Amino acid sequence: MTKKTSLTDVAELAGVSRTTVSYVLNHVTTIHISEKTRQRVLDAARELHYHPNASARSLAQQRTLTLGLVLCTSHNRLRTDAFLPAVLYGVSSITAPAGYRMLVQVLEEDATSPDTYINLVHEARIDGIILAGVRSDDPQLPKLRAENFPVVIWGQLPGNDFPFVDVDNVRAAQMAVEHLVSLGHQRIACITNTSLRSHESADRLRGYQTALRAHDLPLDDSLVGYGNHSAYSGFEAMRSLLALSERPSAVFAASDVMALGALRAARDAGLRVPHDLALVGFDDVQFAEYVVPSLTTVQVPAQAIGATAARMVLDIIQTGNRPAPILLETELVIRESCGAQL
Repeated sequence: MTKKTSLTDVAELAGVSRTTVSYVLNHVTTIHISEKTRQRVLDAARELHYHPNASARSLAQQRTLTLGLVLCTSHNRLRTDAFLPAVLYGVSSITAPAGYRMLVQVLEEDATSPDTYINLVHEARIDGIILAGVRSDDPQLPKLRAENFPVVIWGQLPGNDFPFVDVDNVRAAQMAVEHLVSLGHQRIACITNTSLRSHESADRLRGYQTALRAHDLPLDDSLVGYGNHSAYSGFEAMRSLLALSERPSAVFAASDVMALGALRAARDAGLRVPHDLALVGFDDVQFAEYVVPSLTTVQVPAQAIGATAARMVLDIIQTGNRPAPILLETELVIRESCGAQL
């Protein structure tokens, strides 16, 4: 019968103590261990095919070694969201090497029992939590604050002082619309990506309005269409905009999924994008480069958002420090749909 590799075996091969091996493999950051020693332990564990027992590690650290990722969103968005997978990959790219599992909890935006995720905390099933899509008036937030539980928000949340990671949605949307203005467009429409109760959606609409004001262009409520995450809602919003007596010459869609629906509606109406109608999206999801015409869009670093949120919450767990909010950079990726290449 083959002997099971032990912590002692790893320590002997690495030439260090069992305690040092435990610190390295359990990702303890409060004890200083040189990078050379740390790498020697990792190499020895890999050579011996040694994997720490998850339950033992959890007991040793008095932690669950699990992070909660709570998505306050609609099932409609989950079915159609092309952005979320990259964020999830970003989170796991940090949690997995750190020895943490990720527990994903989906909570409907209008759920009547919004205490689902607070139960994860009270039942001691997670060590920290990343909240996405949560509203400022969520009654569970003050409880998390009172309990000093490690929390990081994906997205800005006015009125709360939790650490967060996001992009400047106002500035990014303004950049997209100002690009359309620079191409000579004056009648520019906007299709929101979801309800304006979402701070993300409201901020992107505000960026659109800011750009128009900056160039002395009138704000026309009839030029604002309202999407609801799905390409179909973008399609319907675009059909309404094209039915106006004076249709827009350009459209800013506040997500690439909205832009995809808008593109189909324009084609159904016999319009050529970008020759008859310019279009700019937001997010730069994978399909944006491959639709015809390829989509000009605001590139949002989805994977970096997930990775940054995970690093922040792990830092809170391990050190107790509260990290400063982080705004990541966006970039306008110019392709065919805006008409700049014509």
